[in-house]
Amino acid sequence: MVHYAKSNDVLGTTNRGSAAESGLCTLCRADCAGKCETWMSCLKGRQMLYPRDFGLITAGSANTTHVGVSYNALRIQGYNYGASGLQAGRTNSSDDCLFTNVGVETAFGDTVQTKVRMPIMTGALGSTFIASKYWDSFAAGCALIGVPIVIGENVVGVDRESSLSNGRIERSPELDRRIEMYKRYHDGYGAVIVQLNVEDARNGVAEYVIENYGDDVIIELKWGQGAKNIGGEIEVGSLDYALFLKKRGYLMDPDPELEEVQAAFNSGALKHFARHSRLGYTDLDSPEAVHANFMETVQNLRDLGFKRISLKTGSYGMEALAMALKYASEAHLDLLTIDGSGGGTGMSPWNMMESWGVPSILLHSKAWEYASLLDSQGGSVVDISFAGGLAREDQIFKALALGAPYVKLICMGRSLMIPGFLGANIEGVLRPERKAAVNGNWDSLPKTVRDVGETPEHIFAGYSNLKKKLGAKEIESVPFGAIAAWTLADKLSAGLQQLLAGARKFSVKEISRRDIVSANRETERETGIPFITDVQNEAARKLLTEPALRFMTEAQDASARSQLIS
Repeated sequence: MVHYAKSNDVLGTTNRGSAAESGLCTLCRADCAGKCETWMSCLKGRQMLYPRDFGLITAGSANTTHVGVSYNALRIQGYNYGASGLQAGRTNSSDDCLFTNVGVETAFGDTVQTKVRMPIMTGALGSTFIASKYWDSFAAGCALIGVPIVIGENVVGVDRESSLSNGRIERSPELDRRIEMYKRYHDGYGAVIVQLNVEDARNGVAEYVIENYGDDVIIELKWGQGAKNIGGEIEVGSLDYALFLKKRGYLMDPDPELEEVQAAFNSGALKHFARHSRLGYTDLDSPEAVHANFMETVQNLRDLGFKRISLKTGSYGMEALAMALKYASEAHLDLLTIDGSGGGTGMSPWNMMESWGVPSILLHSKAWEYASLLDSQGGSVVDISFAGGLAREDQIFKALALGAPYVKLICMGRSLMIPGFLGANIEGVLRPERKAAVNGNWDSLPKTVRDVGETPEHIFAGYSNLKKKLGAKEIESVPFGAIAAWTLADKLSAGLQQLLAGARKFSVKEISRRDIVSANRETERETGIPFITDVQNEAARKLLTEPALRFMTEAQDASARSQLIS
């Protein structure tokens, strides 16, 4: 088993618990007082791209990213000449080829393109209570950044204030709150994606969404996720609520209607119930049957009026991956999110999450292989989002490159929730009258925050830029968690721009598999990305043994570079 370093002396960061490949703690707490890299980036922004204590130090790489098959075993390739993807009006002069001029905007979709300011989106934030408690920060933050946010499964079903008529939802205050909070700050970039599972489909969530929000919302079919191979789960500590969920059609474990279970709960021997969602497609026994059902479901959604439809699948085997790619492409879906094992959870059986499914880098590598096969046959390929344990700007770059040109977005779960937790905790201290409303966990600012500042303007590096965007009046209404998200996104965006500039790509749309290399032979074998010293080796030997290259025209230079890279 690979163990990742808990602390980074160069950045001055440390994990409270054991570290995952993403750099996050395996158990991320909403009340955490710091200070992993993502946590600190929510406060200090792009300053976290550089070693600390400038003028007093030098820093050297730990160079531990070559062990095993993982995203850490991919390295980013740089080039010493050329420039591609320059925006209109820019030239290939050194005055224009600045990393700050790198464009990170992208788009996804089939017939309708959804614009995105940077190539990230959230994972599904569903019926887990932590998603509900910090939703205002998540939604406002993503809308301000200009990236999609996913309202996960079961939100309507677990809402005690929602009401059904003839088995269909006719009122859902919680779903309305979630969508409206995003819409408040939405300015044309990004989108709300509402997910459907078996219970959601039965409850008429799609009908409710289209009737109330129309084309403003993307609807997403749910096949699975990387964290578990069963349906969504939450834990409830109320017998009354457990009975309510049982009546809503959910599996409750143990059954709250049993007399002996109620007696155990009332005596204090039983303290919690687990709510589970159903597995899909249990009545089907072949890919052909799944295909027919899937295409019918997509058509039904289109008949309802949905112009944008997506699919989320988990870390099943290769057949399921091929099915997702082929069926989503045939149905002209707008996005397919492929979630590998190694990501996060609100509630999943721990050992299931540790031991089931295909690790992200392996699943993503095969996704590119299968997408290329579809492409070679002349068929369209659905736009893809990769998910599963990705958090930093280097991981965004690597995943985009690994899946290029089919991958448009990187889906990030826990890392985009951390600013919501952190900002809410700070807001609860600085605005004590808001502590309960924002679910703040602190009574005072910890030293990790005080070392950065003691007012919003000083604590959040992105505060001034966001204030300029919104104005002095509106900034007062923005949740601190959204300001923290804006600050984190600025760091991720700047880091991505720097990595792209080093690869001489001045638009994220130019990224390719030639921009990464494998740091070990096993990673080369599994990903199809060549080993680091094999890349350009023949071109290098040719350069050393043949007569000096003549000066070339710009077109010839671009052609030669393409040959060298490949």
